[in-house]
Amino acid sequence: MTNLDVPALAKDLGERFREAGHELYLVGGVVRDAVLGRELVDYDLATSAQPRETTRLLRGWAERQYLVGVRYGTVGARRDGHTFEITTFREEVYHEDHRKPVVTFARDVETDLSRRDFTINAMAIRLPEGEFVDPFGGLKHLAARRLDTPLGPDVAFSDDPLRMLRAARFVSQLDVTPAPRVVEAIGRMRERLRIVSAERIQDELVKLLCGDKPSKGLDLVVGTGLADEFLPELPALKLEQDPVQRHKDVLHHTYAVVERCEPDAVLRLAALLHDIGKPRTRQITPEGVQFHHHEVVGARMAEERMRALRFPAAVTQDVKKLIEMHLRFHGYWMGWTDGAVRRYVRDAGPLLDRLNQLTRADVTTRNPGKAKQFAALQDDLEDRIARLAEEENLQGLRPPLDGEEVMAHLGIAPGPVVGEALAHLMEIRMERGPIDGDEAYRLLEEWAKERGLR
Repeated sequence: MTNLDVPALAKDLGERFREAGHELYLVGGVVRDAVLGRELVDYDLATSAQPRETTRLLRGWAERQYLVGVRYGTVGARRDGHTFEITTFREEVYHEDHRKPVVTFARDVETDLSRRDFTINAMAIRLPEGEFVDPFGGLKHLAARRLDTPLGPDVAFSDDPLRMLRAARFVSQLDVTPAPRVVEAIGRMRERLRIVSAERIQDELVKLLCGDKPSKGLDLVVGTGLADEFLPELPALKLEQDPVQRHKDVLHHTYAVVERCEPDAVLRLAALLHDIGKPRTRQITPEGVQFHHHEVVGARMAEERMRALRFPAAVTQDVKKLIEMHLRFHGYWMGWTDGAVRRYVRDAGPLLDRLNQLTRADVTTRNPGKAKQFAALQDDLEDRIARLAEEENLQGLRPPLDGEEVMAHLGIAPGPVVGEALAHLMEIRMERGPIDGDEAYRLLEEWAKERGLR
């Protein structure tokens, strides 16, 4: 491959830099995507120009400039709905105990490419002519689905230890196989990940989970010991088998559940963490292995781990609730009243669809009869939810009276009694369904008399 078709905007920008005496290249993932024939929206570029000169050249061409990354040599720009990040040729090195890289500028594109994470991201396209530059065999590795580093992996992972986790992310996203030397280096250098910020680790973990083959990426981080550095709850799922009933492998069950869920970050995080309470609750009884209340313990553990990884509070609480509720459906085998269905919908709230999907994904039995029976029950529950939703406003479940109406009718001031009355009416609403105003006041009167308020 000698030349590639270059988008007109990128070619135009390349002409601008060449006329000013500077080199400009498309680099990284955008080149990989161009080789794979994918549509290009955002562009990463490398240049011989210093940031100050890049800023000058973008004036009059870009609709907007962004300088947030200028300390690392990057100038951002927007034009016609596309994002351009233009970085001066550079090298990145992490000092032994520093959490952020020290950036030095390089003299040429080959040096810049040599310090990139993997060969499949160390390809470039020279602008404006479209000359393909591949000094480290990235194209060959991409065709072979091989993940390797431009220089030795010790150099790549010392430059930025997060690349060890990024390797697992690419395994998940691109279905590539890491070279043996990459796997060996991750296992040997995994403690270097400790100097990387929690926020960067969190970002890579989410990208890994939302890839097409998350089980392969997760298997890499567990197999190399890298998971011990940021998510020790995952390798802890490698439980010994139950000597009585030979309980299924919880770790590989978790991989399967993650992969069976759609690539939604909250849902896949919940799938990843849904069983982490099992090691702490595991008991072997004459009837076999048991994990009483592992969903409660696991929800607390998930909250602690996600806080440590600096996940947003809202995401953490959603994942926690999904884990707390992921076994609720198992009570459906005993038969649920409409009231129980309403409570399930109310408690799940906006997470209902994700909860139903997690519940389905959690069934990884190889017994076709059990799988079919479970799916039929899940279908039945969802049909009942749909029927009740048509008859009632399940998403807006609330007591048939509000606090003002309760206080006015009973002649009481704000206080705990009002909340107790509303809770009582809400329980009846859950069990019976919609209640009209007259009936609601009659029920309130009965409750008030029982409480000695009348």
